[in-house]
Amino acid sequence: MDSITDKIWHHLDANAALQTLSTDSEKGLDTFEVQHRAKEFGPNAITRRRGKTRLERLMLQFHQPLIYILIAAGVITAALGEPVDSLVIIGVVLVNAVVGYMQEAKAAGALEALAQSMVTEATVLRAGTARRISAVELVPGDLVVLRSGDKTPADLRLVSVKNLQVDESALTGESLPVEKGEKTLPPETLLADRRNMAYASTLVTYGQAVGVVISTGDRTEIGRISSMVSQADELATPLTRKIESFSRTLLWAILGLAALTFLTGVLRGESAAEMFMAAVALAVGAIPEGLPAAVTVILAMGVSRMAARGAIIRKLPAVETLGGATVICSDKTGTLTQNQMTVTEILAGGRIRSLTGSGYDPAGRVKDMDAPDEALRETLLAGLLCNDARIEAGEAGTLVMGDPTEAALLVAAAKAGLDREEMSGRLPRLDTLPFESRHQYMATLHSRGPEAPPVVYFKGSAEVVLERATRLMNPEGTLSPPDIGRIRAEAERMASRGLRVLAMARKELPAGTRAVDHADVASDLVFLGLQGMIDPPRPEAVAAVQTFHRAGVRVKMITGDHALTAAAIGSQLGLGGSSCSASETCRVLTGMDMAEMADAELVARATETAVFARVAPDQKLRLVMALQSLGNVVAMTGDGVNDAPALKQADIGVAMGLGGTEAAKEASDMVLTDDNFTTIEAAVEEGRGVYDNLLKFIVWTLPTNVGEGLIILVAVLMGTALPILPVQILWINMTTAGCLGLTLAFEPREPGLMDRPPRRVDHPILDRELIIRIILVGTILLLAAFGLYEWELLATGDEAQARTLAVNVFVMVEAFYLFNSRSFTRSPLALGFAGNPWLLGGVALMMALQAMFTYVPAMNAMFHSAPVTLTSWVKAAAVGLVAFLVMEFKKKMRIGAGPAAKDHPA
Repeated sequence: MDSITDKIWHHLDANAALQTLSTDSEKGLDTFEVQHRAKEFGPNAITRRRGKTRLERLMLQFHQPLIYILIAAGVITAALGEPVDSLVIIGVVLVNAVVGYMQEAKAAGALEALAQSMVTEATVLRAGTARRISAVELVPGDLVVLRSGDKTPADLRLVSVKNLQVDESALTGESLPVEKGEKTLPPETLLADRRNMAYASTLVTYGQAVGVVISTGDRTEIGRISSMVSQADELATPLTRKIESFSRTLLWAILGLAALTFLTGVLRGESAAEMFMAAVALAVGAIPEGLPAAVTVILAMGVSRMAARGAIIRKLPAVETLGGATVICSDKTGTLTQNQMTVTEILAGGRIRSLTGSGYDPAGRVKDMDAPDEALRETLLAGLLCNDARIEAGEAGTLVMGDPTEAALLVAAAKAGLDREEMSGRLPRLDTLPFESRHQYMATLHSRGPEAPPVVYFKGSAEVVLERATRLMNPEGTLSPPDIGRIRAEAERMASRGLRVLAMARKELPAGTRAVDHADVASDLVFLGLQGMIDPPRPEAVAAVQTFHRAGVRVKMITGDHALTAAAIGSQLGLGGSSCSASETCRVLTGMDMAEMADAELVARATETAVFARVAPDQKLRLVMALQSLGNVVAMTGDGVNDAPALKQADIGVAMGLGGTEAAKEASDMVLTDDNFTTIEAAVEEGRGVYDNLLKFIVWTLPTNVGEGLIILVAVLMGTALPILPVQILWINMTTAGCLGLTLAFEPREPGLMDRPPRRVDHPILDRELIIRIILVGTILLLAAFGLYEWELLATGDEAQARTLAVNVFVMVEAFYLFNSRSFTRSPLALGFAGNPWLLGGVALMMALQAMFTYVPAMNAMFHSAPVTLTSWVKAAAVGLVAFLVMEFKKKMRIGAGPAAKDHPA
């Protein structure tokens, strides 16, 4: 029966579907056939695919060029009898690996979450008997009974439907429950519009139905999504790509200089062993041992800051990735919008009124209620009484029990001062005609007292009401013939703005009537008014979109909702900038449009379009890949199972913590604890701040490595003793990185972070300006340390004292240069110290350690240092001050070059 996978099930009528699957419409499958199909198709479960083991995740922490260099240096120094040097280097490597592993230990498998979402029970009809079984046992051809509250256990072609509504938001992104039926649909019908189908993992919210299983396990729509998740590439982040590129360049530069040092010494007649040690000393000096640990710590600090602002980072490099985002693809419902339907406009008595407030909070009012208006009151009363929803206050906030559109009608009535309990007491309900998809309306009968005739309140689509209405209620309560054309035009105008429009009507029935039938409301209705509602944008999301546009980040909304609704929300959010404001309609690209486009055309259209509607899961993935093909760093938000493949493919996947599915969370890099789009703005700002601090650390630490490498190289070329030894180099690198450099991780974000354009993806970590800065400070270190070493050696003849002075020069310059590195454009005096109190503490600790290095006998023995005079300290401090003044002068010269010099933080 493998050919069944090729069928377009929504295009087959119910009987044809049953015949194709050889299923009896009354009895279902017999036991023998179930056993045969179970062997053929296997269990109704998603195949779990192997993920990385704990050991593999740990070993991947060492898979970096810079780590390879450090491991090699540690092994070589151990082999050459330098255990202190070796232990320090290996210790750095292990600390970096452990921190990275712990941060990623909770990185999970989206596939396991998807598989869990299939674990449920189902009511199935087999051999004429209804039974409750595990959904895993279902096979194609089984007849499944669905009732309110059930999770759909497999993909079904519906064959019998009674008032069925299904919440498909996790699969399609459709924000409201979908009404289902049995009618045959055209072959090209998109997934979100297949009303005669019910898909695995969706939730039945109302009614009941019988469906025949057409796909199980990996063949279901959710199974296809599982496959897409497993095939999506694990992308390297911009930071990891740049660090790898930088590390490779550094590797070859260090190896080249070490080889040059070795060959130069040997050619000059020095012993090969001594020159090999000199080459190792140069390599140790040139390697920024503190960089891997610093990167990890600065990223971890970013994780902590983002957590405080509502963003939980699951993968460490994702902290910085957000800061480099150029495109943010966001889901609509609950992220950009409030996920609370709100009546915003009412037509009654020939007048259009707007309502203030949003969501299910009754705070607000109906505008322009300056005089009594019976038509308006009756329109609101119809929405209040012809209603089965309830709004309750819970610990987690407002809870809606029932249809969100009916909840919106309750709130609209409350804004006009109509109390539900009071009105229900005055007009108790006698009977109900519940909503049915084939009728498209609901009606309720209410008593008005023993003598008065009862009244029917009626709500439904505008078309249904208008074809039954013969009179219209005026503001004074009088009746007149309705202007059907004008009312229809107003309904179309509301719909064109993305509003869901419901029409209200009423009818009096003969006194004594206690029940209502469909024939009673087939004609002679009094038209009361229209209520238009929408899930409104979050006000803070509108501001966040404006901030992103100012920051050069494009925001694109991807939703399963209809194009008109999507366009209306997009316009209110201003997603297209000046070309898509609240007064203009956004251009929308639909899933059907995308299906007909070649990849090249989609790439072009994806760039210029800000709103995408009725988009299927595989199309979200395709859209992300199209944007990435242009070099964009793409952040993708989502909450449903349908979002998981795109979340994994994106450079950074952002899942919703409150309303998101486990599949979405497990496929993501970051989870929002409040499901709020503004939290993404905060996270992007934090990410930019993290990158700035990383850059500041790199630009601060590399001059030391350049100076150390150059001092070894010059000593070899000149044939003199090494001014600093390998163990002293390790002391400088590790203590200054820990005490001084890491204080940059606590630097607050600089003003104007979100006024810069995103950094270019192809922009190297170090541009020309930063390289000049590094070389300049490295040269100062070379000249000062080498010069003072020779001066001290001539004055005292003590090589240990001379080397101690050279080491002190490096430490002093690094301490003074640390203050330069707090900002590439602003003076440290302007920054003050209140924002980063760790800075002065770090300098004080470094000076204390350096005093121990200089004067404690045990340290002298371990690091070949010796006590020096106060004059030597003054010389070292003077060099540090000169370096500080030179770099501040260069900073001012660069700022004076004009605004263009400020575009990049460097």
